[in-house]
Amino acid sequence: MSPEPVPPPPPQCPRCDCGEPFAQRLEKGDEAFRAGEYERAAELFRSLLAALAQPERGLCLRLGDALARAGRLPEALGAFRGAGRLGALRPEELGELAGGLARAVGLREWRLSAGKPERAPEAPSEEHPASAPAAPRDLLGCPRCRRLLYKPVTLPCGLTVCKRCVEPAPAWPQPRRVNVVLSGLLEKCFPAECRLRRLAGQARSLQRQQQPEAALLRCDQALDLAPDDNSLLLLRAELYLTVKNYEHALQDADAVCQNEPLLTKGHHVKAQALSGLGRSKEVLKEFLYCLALNPECNSVKKEAQKVMCEVFFPASENVHQNLTSSIQSKLKAQCQSPVNTQSTVEGGGDAGSSENPSEKSDVFRNTNSSVLYFILGLNFEEDKKTLESVLPVAPSSGLKRQFPNDTEEAHDLNTPGKIPKKDCSPPRTMSCEMGEGQGLSVDVTDFECALCMRLLFEPVTTPCGHTFCLKCLERCLDHAPHCPLCKDKLSELLASRNFNITVLAEELIFRYLSDELSDRKRIYDEEMTELSNLTRDVPIFVCAMAFPTVPCPLHVFEPRYRLMIRRCMETGTKRFGMCLSAEHAGISEYGCMLEIKDVRTFPDGSSVVDAIGISRFRVLSHRHRDGYNTADIEYIEDEKVEGPEYEELTTLHDSVYQQSVSWFASLQDHMKEQILSHFGLMPDREPAPQSNPSGPAWSWWILAVLPLERKAQLAMLGMTSLKERLLAIRRILVIITRKMNSRQELANSRERNN
Repeated sequence: MSPEPVPPPPPQCPRCDCGEPFAQRLEKGDEAFRAGEYERAAELFRSLLAALAQPERGLCLRLGDALARAGRLPEALGAFRGAGRLGALRPEELGELAGGLARAVGLREWRLSAGKPERAPEAPSEEHPASAPAAPRDLLGCPRCRRLLYKPVTLPCGLTVCKRCVEPAPAWPQPRRVNVVLSGLLEKCFPAECRLRRLAGQARSLQRQQQPEAALLRCDQALDLAPDDNSLLLLRAELYLTVKNYEHALQDADAVCQNEPLLTKGHHVKAQALSGLGRSKEVLKEFLYCLALNPECNSVKKEAQKVMCEVFFPASENVHQNLTSSIQSKLKAQCQSPVNTQSTVEGGGDAGSSENPSEKSDVFRNTNSSVLYFILGLNFEEDKKTLESVLPVAPSSGLKRQFPNDTEEAHDLNTPGKIPKKDCSPPRTMSCEMGEGQGLSVDVTDFECALCMRLLFEPVTTPCGHTFCLKCLERCLDHAPHCPLCKDKLSELLASRNFNITVLAEELIFRYLSDELSDRKRIYDEEMTELSNLTRDVPIFVCAMAFPTVPCPLHVFEPRYRLMIRRCMETGTKRFGMCLSAEHAGISEYGCMLEIKDVRTFPDGSSVVDAIGISRFRVLSHRHRDGYNTADIEYIEDEKVEGPEYEELTTLHDSVYQQSVSWFASLQDHMKEQILSHFGLMPDREPAPQSNPSGPAWSWWILAVLPLERKAQLAMLGMTSLKERLLAIRRILVIITRKMNSRQELANSRERNN
């Protein structure tokens, strides 16, 4: 509704039998409008206007808005004409009239029944799979524009779309390039259409560079290959508009509207071409199409309102004229008549058609009378004819547009009154024109990993557009954060670890290379089974001393150990051996099996591995695999004793435990803090010394914190007698305690001497 305020009227409405104040009746009309009771609002506004001595422009606009909302378009047009007599109409005041005309065109109902035309249907999800496998061409279609992929770009999520369909996100540190593998496959399977898309891309590029003549040449070449391609016709129409060749632009835009009547852009371009030719009424009709298809498009709405001002309310009409006395008397009688004005108008509109031509020419000599002439619907027949000249089917005598039944055939898709069927056949596609896409000729070389020279398995595409097996790419990034082929930096990919599978490549391999994929997967499964063996070819980390039940944090940065840790996680074992290096043998004879609890990876690819010892083993033989050591091992456990030997072992166990606790308590505070931060708290004494096959947890903890040489630690690790190990710990504690006491005595004597 118009925001223009209404100046204070007389305190009471002269024609109101109930004596209601004017402001109260005006508020009732506004409330009825807000509540959607447009018929009631229109009658309230009309009765208020008829009762005023001086017609109010803002009230005329209110009446026009209410009538437009109610679908009474000829009367709404008359109300706005009345407002125009009191002051020139502005385009922004015609919003409701534009919406009413768009609804009258019938395309809004069409859009609601047929679904949103320009939005592609959603792709089938995992929860709702497609009922039948996609056709080869559909499989290589862009999920966004629903056309054959052109310059395919694989997004970080693994989805592949056309390059022009990519929506850049702030989270992407570098632009995505064309997928080399999929681009090559498209060129191989659809050469003619790829050439067509290339020409179209060149035409659009030249259009952006403001070279319309060169762009038209490329567009003509592309249309020679696909004469019925709507996107190319629309592009050429835009280029014709640029060079002001409106006739040719109209021909192409009209062809697009015939093929795709629900395409908003087609009608918009057609409207621009018609505007260049000066055909205002047809321009308005096309803008109404656009507005009906997309009511939320404010720019189109503004353009439609400007054209409506030119078509319905030319500046020559907005002049102040006088009515003859005979016409004034008729208007006065009409205003005083208790009969409903809507009934009068629906009764045939004789007041506007039975006037003497000489009287009719003098109708507009008095401003107030001419305004009443329009707002009372006395110009209904003329306004109805005006609307008929714009809308192909005029509103009915009930002032509401009648639509055809669903059973009627929509022969003329360009006629707004004809609602097309939902299942109307789509326009021909380029592949149908060229006879392509009946089947794809795919072989292993199309999907060959450039690193392992085998069929791609779990294909991953880098931002630079190259596709590799996931495992191959990870191994390359272990050595350097660069693409193995083009040497582009992949630091961001390495930091994010966003290795999502390229969905389209995986689906094509699954469909067309299923046998080769089965062989490739069998090889991979065999490799994983071999890597999962915890007695043969066990991965060995040659670094430090580790003990059962004792935490062993590691900083992994070498490429070979990155690979080793990753394989431990992939197989699910999460285990590897830890050994010391040996001068001649390569690795120590004994080691400890570690279990990974957590892995924290840094942006540079290195990681911190939180592991803990679980068991001991002896190395039988060792070798190398992909740079790191592996070994065949056998696990070792403590020999169990019974009877008197067990009682003696228990006594020794408790005694050494107390000795260990006393030694730790005697340490200085800063030493205790360092030990606790690295190894954690000392485990409690176990009630049964032989409950753990590797021995009491506290004994391994004390061995880890004692200042021993590696040879001594390794000898302890290889012992299978708990009694001997406890006795060794006792001897070590005694020696260390003596040294600590002697140092303390020496320090005390020096203090006394000083």
